[in-house]
Amino acid sequence: MELTVVMPCLNEAETVETCVRKALACMREHGIDGEVLIADNGSTDGSQQLARDAGARVVHVDAKGYGNALMGGIRAARGKYVIMGDADDSYDFTALLPFVEQLRDGADLVMGNRFKGGIAPGAMPPLHRYLGNPVLSFIGRLFFPSAIGDFHCGLRGFRRDSIIKLGLQTGGMEFASEMVVRSTLSGLDVREVATTLSPDGRSRPPHLRSWRDGWRHLRFLMLYSPRWLFLIPGMVLMTIGLGAGATLTFGPVYIGKLGFDVDTLVGASAALVIGFQAVLFAVFTKVYAAEEGFLPEDRRVRKLVDIVTLEKGLVVGGLLALAGLGGLVASLVHWQTRSFGTLIPSESLRLVVPSATALIMSFQTIFAALFVSILGIRRTKETPIDVAASAAEEAAEAVTRQSAEEVAETGTRQNAEESAETGTRESTKA
Repeated sequence: MELTVVMPCLNEAETVETCVRKALACMREHGIDGEVLIADNGSTDGSQQLARDAGARVVHVDAKGYGNALMGGIRAARGKYVIMGDADDSYDFTALLPFVEQLRDGADLVMGNRFKGGIAPGAMPPLHRYLGNPVLSFIGRLFFPSAIGDFHCGLRGFRRDSIIKLGLQTGGMEFASEMVVRSTLSGLDVREVATTLSPDGRSRPPHLRSWRDGWRHLRFLMLYSPRWLFLIPGMVLMTIGLGAGATLTFGPVYIGKLGFDVDTLVGASAALVIGFQAVLFAVFTKVYAAEEGFLPEDRRVRKLVDIVTLEKGLVVGGLLALAGLGGLVASLVHWQTRSFGTLIPSESLRLVVPSATALIMSFQTIFAALFVSILGIRRTKETPIDVAASAAEEAAEAVTRQSAEEVAETGTRQNAEESAETGTRESTKA
């Protein structure tokens, strides 16, 4: 079978029958061997039977949520290709051919773009049309090397095996973003075609919740981009903190009537420490996500981890600690010159703050080196060769056992026959 059209469904009795008939009619018109599959997520309004009567196959998905329903449907699909779309009659299921043509041409994922195809009046709330979708799509393109203009279009087609291999995890509305992001990061062939959006045919409110689901999309995009979540903010804070701290260590700085002194130095120290911690978190996240398969391995991060070994991290941390201790000793000497009395903050803090900062960063460096080393411990994973060797070994053992059993059975039969023959001869003699 070439195509399965998957529609997630939760109480769509008003529209599901129309959507099924449109999709089936489109496949008949263009000679596509396919089916319509309804991934029902617990409907209580009779949607299931209406879909069956219209010609669809219905599977029940226990796990609640948009993403869970879709993954249940994708796993149950029989087609080589899958086109997914909402069962609310807002997407045009009579225009599936452009998606199928791109898939036949070798695409792994074909996204619909409602902004290029046309959005009918009243089909999309202004909040979504002018803020939510454009902003989230822009962030998606910024964070990831993707040219997709409509990250959240619900009408999209893909190769079933390609998407299943991604191991998508999210169960809610953010599933739409995860599919695009994971496909892009995995190097799949992602394309885009124009599609239309019409007002849905339901009388009830949609399942989508603007702010809640928008936040879930944004949260997902941030969590899958350690570079923008940790690295870039951390580098900015470190640059500001290091530059301001290095300048203010030697004395106050005046810009016009504004004077920057030790108070600003403390703030610069905090920015440096926070920025350094954020950079370390970027490395931690990259290493962990690559090891667990959430993100593809980053060669630059792997090279950095290989270069910055545990021993080198301990050495750098030790040197920072020595610098910090040296600064604290210098501050004690300065205090001694004051007969261990009251100090002038503008003088003493120029020694204490950089020294304390160096000590804090030394321990951060040592702990980070230890933690990255733990993350870098690779678990033994069976390769295809290992699996094949194990299977061959098990098969050989099974053959050996079977042969031994046959030999034992043959010996038992021979003994029985000999005993019977002996008994017969003795009876004849008697």
